[in-house]
Amino acid sequence: QVQLVESGGGLVQAGGSLRLSCAPSGGTFSSYAMGWFRQAPGKEREFVAAISWSRGSTSYADSVKGRFTISRDNAKNTVYLQMNSLKPEDTAGYYCARDGLRWRTIVVVTPKDYNYWGQGTQVTVSS
Repeated sequence: QVQLVESGGGLVQAGGSLRLSCAPSGGTFSSYAMGWFRQAPGKEREFVAAISWSRGSTSYADSVKGRFTISRDNAKNTVYLQMNSLKPEDTAGYYCARDGLRWRTIVVVTPKDYNYWGQGTQVTVSS
């Protein structure tokens, strides 16, 4: 059974930075793409960023391009989301997820393509 555990969330002022981490346990990590999604109260879960299993491809939501960076360390079985220049509209629960297809050659951005999810970590950005 695969379990994903996020950490690194918290309260930060606008313009600040946070780094989220996601450490899967159980199952295989290095051969799957990983993604980050977020969900604010009353809103649908939305794509934030994803990285291929080989780290050769990444994808970002337009709203975070140039501010967020996704990376992974397969030796440590960890995926990261570095968030800079945070805005109040970035406030949400952040969830990491594992792609449902092993060795996928493209990065996917829809929640239905991910089959394992963490419990989420809250990010709150004050103005």
